[in-house]
Amino acid sequence: MTRLVLVGPPGAGKGTQAAALSEKLGVPHISTGDLFRAHIANETELGKQVKHFLADGKLVPDEITNQMVVERLEEPGTASGFLLDGFPRNIGQADVLAKELADSDQKLDAVVQLVVDEDVVVTRLLSRGRADDTEDVIRHRQHVYRSETAPLLDYYRDVLVAVDGVGDVDEVTERVLGALRDRT
Repeated sequence: MTRLVLVGPPGAGKGTQAAALSEKLGVPHISTGDLFRAHIANETELGKQVKHFLADGKLVPDEITNQMVVERLEEPGTASGFLLDGFPRNIGQADVLAKELADSDQKLDAVVQLVVDEDVVVTRLLSRGRADDTEDVIRHRQHVYRSETAPLLDYYRDVLVAVDGVGDVDEVTERVLGALRDRT
């Protein structure tokens, strides 16, 4: 069984690696962004709430994000494992995840940290050419990540696997898989 969380700063390649690792490991890739979009598209009650927050430029509150992730983890197809991308983002969400797993007598196998220097991430994100990706905005997101998400690294220290996230996609994927094999 493979139950993983992928963490790293915005622009570290989490989504790209999550997709590659999900395929190689044969487990579903669960992204909070994808969950938000699916709920909005299906016009669920949670989706309506998410749409409202996003339209106002606000972060989706933890309670809504937690509910979506817990519902997804309870769906068929996650019994043999999963790869979470974008969740948990803070200690409160990590506590919700821990309780959900404990309730079904499960635990995380590893938390994979993609390590990428901030200047590399800034260059990557600027090269995407998105209008909202100014250097100031990108550096602010990095600061938010460090203040909110970085404490998770200590929370998960017993299952944390740090991997160099710089290189081509296949190279980084192989590094992650190698680091996971070394843990077992």
